[in-house]
Amino acid sequence: MENLYTHLNEECQEIIRLSKEERVHHLYKEILIEYPKIKEIHRLLKQMMDRPKKARTQNLLITGESNIGKTSVVSSFEKMHSSYTIEDEQKMTTIVRPVILALASDNADVKDLYISVLEAFWTPFNPADSLAKLRHQMFHLLQECNVKMLIIDEIHHYLRGTPKQQRNVMDALKNIGNKLMIPIVCVGLKEATLILTSDPQLSSRFDSIKLTKWELDRNFRGLLQSFEKRIPLKKASYLADKEKATLLYTISQGNLGNLHRLLTECATYAIESGVEEITMNIINQFKWVKPTSTLTPREVPI
Repeated sequence: MENLYTHLNEECQEIIRLSKEERVHHLYKEILIEYPKIKEIHRLLKQMMDRPKKARTQNLLITGESNIGKTSVVSSFEKMHSSYTIEDEQKMTTIVRPVILALASDNADVKDLYISVLEAFWTPFNPADSLAKLRHQMFHLLQECNVKMLIIDEIHHYLRGTPKQQRNVMDALKNIGNKLMIPIVCVGLKEATLILTSDPQLSSRFDSIKLTKWELDRNFRGLLQSFEKRIPLKKASYLADKEKATLLYTISQGNLGNLHRLLTECATYAIESGVEEITMNIINQFKWVKPTSTLTPREVPI
């Protein structure tokens, strides 16, 4: 039988045969589109991770505005280097975690930093333990699991502390890197650079990459084509056509997260209404999906 859904990738060609509810559920799953910037950062992270250990390891700071795709970049890299087990000569099994991705807490406190790293191991620990005990447990796990890279997401959270607290946290991170001789990657809003610039010695150890908004060009239209292949609609929407691409860009303002959310809302409506394609009318109907940088409350149509 002729394939009617050539506008979709193989996965969506199977999903398209499911119920409306199941297709809508699929829309809200995480989508990773490996556009050139992601590939560039993944390649750099892999190079950093594979370098020989040395006392002064070069680190990386990844910044960008909210919802631009920073977390997707590092979480996808972590998944590419997921945990595995090895056996030694005595048949003892060891878990290897090449990459640890921790989420910075709301508190600029060294103890909270250690807890954040321990939480990433999904292992039992007592948050009420002393700082020294938590530090010992954290270092033990980082060494025992042969961690080659530590990533701290939402690093800008530490700006909420006093200058002394910020220095203490960054000194603790520097100590982790020095002791284990592994690269540390920090991810956050552009304000995160303020934490590093306060310490010239620390700042010199961090290279920096900034994720920026998309431009309205052929790369953006290629991005729309990639999204369309992953949206289980029975009809082709031709999102990369000039008129639709321009409208989608205007609403999302080139922010990747905003675009993803806008397309998800439009596709949900297209499935539930039976239209089965994202039309200009549907896109205009969801103009209320405001860009991340907009501070005014949104107006949701009812």
